[in-house]
Amino acid sequence: MVPLSVLDLSPIIEGGDAGQSLRNSLDLARHVEALGYRRFWMAEHHNLPGIASAATAVALAHVAAGTSSIKIGAGGIMLPNHAPLVIAEQFGTLAALHPGRVELGLGRAPGSDQITNQAIRRNLYGDVDEFPRDVVELMGYFQPAEPGQAVQAVPGAGLEVPIWILGSSTYGAQLAAYLGLPFAFASHFAPGMMMPAMKIYRERFRPSAQLALPHVMLGVVVVAAETDEEARFLFSSLQQSRGDLDDFIRRTGADELMVTANIFDHSKRKRSFEIVAELHGGMKASRNLEDARGESGV
Repeated sequence: MVPLSVLDLSPIIEGGDAGQSLRNSLDLARHVEALGYRRFWMAEHHNLPGIASAATAVALAHVAAGTSSIKIGAGGIMLPNHAPLVIAEQFGTLAALHPGRVELGLGRAPGSDQITNQAIRRNLYGDVDEFPRDVVELMGYFQPAEPGQAVQAVPGAGLEVPIWILGSSTYGAQLAAYLGLPFAFASHFAPGMMMPAMKIYRERFRPSAQLALPHVMLGVVVVAAETDEEARFLFSSLQQSRGDLDDFIRRTGADELMVTANIFDHSKRKRSFEIVAELHGGMKASRNLEDARGESGV
């Protein structure tokens, strides 16, 4: 059984506001937790009137406090926007409050336009080409502090915060393989690079302390409803088209799917994830069994 997870952008609908969107995110997280979804991730985007998850760590704190078992994570934090120490402290705080539930997906895209990007960084020295170094630095802050270590992440040092690499090209695949980290590919908006990236990742993967075998999670847009006609209507919000879920799993050999669906009507959005869980089958029992056995790194 391929596990299903959720990527939430906390959409702000016409006539709504950010507060309601974030409350809807918590409501959705509780809903999919009960259905057996494995993870609930939120994404960092800036200067976009339709997305409320810009302060991703804050939004995740809200969701984590209102749920009990589902894994909570960023999908992702755009690391070039931030000092690695700050992110280590933020997610170390989350991990201290919610042990064993917090994970961190890292991307190298800015998640915004150039002007907004400069406003976020206030620093012209930030460079996406430094992303591998920044990832390694961030990972180091989660290691137990050494005697005499000048800079520590407090909270953060010595806490378990699994790292994922996010990507929409072969660049992220190469880095994830080299570092031995799980890889989440944005196939929901970059399908053309999906198969080459997966091939590179699996062929070049090097085992690490976090992960013994390669693990790929693919993003996919899924809208489900009681009828095909209603599903097509709801899907018109996205103005894009994707193929059949079962066929997608067979064709890609994905280890896990990250499902996203920005549907205008919140109740129908919840129902969509419910239908997907029903069609996928056995998710709750499968996740409970994995929790009993203990997950290894992912």
